[in-house]
Amino acid sequence: MLTTLKHIPKRKFTYQYPEDPRSVEERNDRYRGIHKLPLDPEGNVKCVACFMCATACPADCITIQGGQGYQREKYPEVFEINMLRCIFCGYCVEACPEDAIQMTGITLPQYFRERQKEGEVLGSSRKDFIFDQEMLIANNDIPEQGLHPDS
Repeated sequence: MLTTLKHIPKRKFTYQYPEDPRSVEERNDRYRGIHKLPLDPEGNVKCVACFMCATACPADCITIQGGQGYQREKYPEVFEINMLRCIFCGYCVEACPEDAIQMTGITLPQYFRERQKEGEVLGSSRKDFIFDQEMLIANNDIPEQGLHPDS
């Protein structure tokens, strides 16, 4: 009983999520949000299609088909992440030797709300949750930083 009375005046650690969501500022720098594919200074995707992120993914949600070109040794012709299967563990970020995949600081529902404000209709079918290479590159404009190789 003494332990219970001692903890009553202290700050609560439980957040009532739907009613009291945490703000982005309260999250730490290793927060695991949606993915993005950063570009190198030449404007190409950093990914070299080594398949290490797809191999490390326990949910098997990353699909890569590699291609070869004369300017680059290997590059991804197809790079897709199925967000319905992704468990946001961050293993893909840790496994990537080229730092070619990062996570932003926003959640999937926040992402869809922002895109709907811009006039896009998203989230109405399952194919909207499969992020292709163009969508992942477009996520580079998201300012919130989440899990990345330097953290």
